[in-house]
Amino acid sequence: MCGRFSLTTDEQRLNEFFRLAGGDEPYVPRYNGAPTQNLAVITGDDTTKLRYFRWGLIPSWAKELPRSSPVINARAESLGEKPMFRRLIARQRCLVPADGFYEWVRAGKKQAYRFVMADGFPFAMVGLWDAWKSPEGSILRSFAIVTTEANELMKPIHDRMPVILEKDHYKAWMGETDEKLLRMLLRPFPGDRMKAYRVSDRVNKVTAEGPDLIKPQAEPDLFSTDF
Repeated sequence: MCGRFSLTTDEQRLNEFFRLAGGDEPYVPRYNGAPTQNLAVITGDDTTKLRYFRWGLIPSWAKELPRSSPVINARAESLGEKPMFRRLIARQRCLVPADGFYEWVRAGKKQAYRFVMADGFPFAMVGLWDAWKSPEGSILRSFAIVTTEANELMKPIHDRMPVILEKDHYKAWMGETDEKLLRMLLRPFPGDRMKAYRVSDRVNKVTAEGPDLIKPQAEPDLFSTDF
């Protein structure tokens, strides 16, 4: 699964990487993006700007805001089976920019690890979004991150991971209409092009923020990565 991620890349570098021309809201780096927070996405409506949607999908047909835990992930293998996701894959797909995501392992206590690209670049996770209209008439846009089976790097810590797209597949995910071709994109990203390292236990707290959260810790980790 994916339950927390970061987007801390310098704004100019981010704009160049995703070919953005700015957004409706000021860009603010996020070191600990969490469910129910408004986080950056790129939609097919305008691929040149960041928009900020709530993480935790609320289907347009919901009568009220859910009181249970938000739906933050969607399994790639069953997108076509669940009504919540089936219609979205046809027309409401998005990219979720990130430069790292977190997972936890229990070794006496919960220990957080950050997964990043080996080349240090940002990346895009696959997302689906929807727009819910409240009884008062306000619109709340929300999203979920699509997950797939873990690659070889992730497997020691979790059996799922977010779907990360190759950069030359961004356009296809945003504009392709053939669902068979879309589903071919929903596969594990190569583990040999990623790396992982242990981070501060402060990231366990959803309200924690700041650059110290992504600094590698000195203790040995599960993955034998070099920094």
